Amino acid sequence: MLSVIPNPPRIVLPIVGSEDLFPVRRVYCVGRNYGAHAREMGADPDREEPFFFLKPADALQIVPYGTVTDHPYPPRTEQYHFEVELVAALAHGGRDIPEADALAHVYGYAVGLDMTRRDLQDEAKRQSRPWDLGKAADASGPIGPLHPASTLGHPTRGAIGLSVDGRERQSGNLSEMIRSVPEQVALLSTYFELHPGDVIFTGTPAGVGAVSRGETMTAAIEGLGAISLLVV
Repeated sequence: MLSVIPNPPRIVLPIVGSEDLFPVRRVYCVGRNYGAHAREMGADPDREEPFFFLKPADALQIVPYGTVTDHPYPPRTEQYHFEVELVAALAHGGRDIPEADALAHVYGYAVGLDMTRRDLQDEAKRQSRPWDLGKAADASGPIGPLHPASTLGHPTRGAIGLSVDGRERQSGNLSEMIRSVPEQVALLSTYFELHPGDVIFTGTPAGVGAVSRGETMTAAIEGLGAISLLVV
């Protein structure tokens, strides 16, 4: 039996220190997971229940270390915002995963960006519509190579930040997450059956803002290095 169209390419992430690749299944994102960011978005982090949204796997843009990668400015937006995030990649799945066991499901971590058409997201909020047009643009999930947890460990603290043309725009610490990685994995597994290849964008610190064509974003997490993108 043959496919009636060419098979879409599988999205795979490079792995630091290995020639092997990590195949991506689904991309989950947690919303407003740093208190200062929740407040800058007009939410109360002490009262808000955790929530998630998804990006298409093919919205990921692979960004190697040591180069500046062109990043396309998407159509139909005048407010294209950056959000630097720690990304966790799962090697094992399941349902109703206990929080105490959740880190055993994580293969590794990467630096990522949840790029957002903020004007479209804000309009969706006003009209009580889904966020897809704001969050799921082509290439809206830049991501660096994966660092295996077997060599890195599971980071719970460390600087996370983003600069634009060398000027600091976001600065925080992984310890400021409202819900830790194991909490996110455990909670997600009550909504979905998780599978190997799922990745989770774990939230962004305060300071999100617009980027313009011709500007270079550099996203960095302590212990994971940095990725750089030129907006074109």
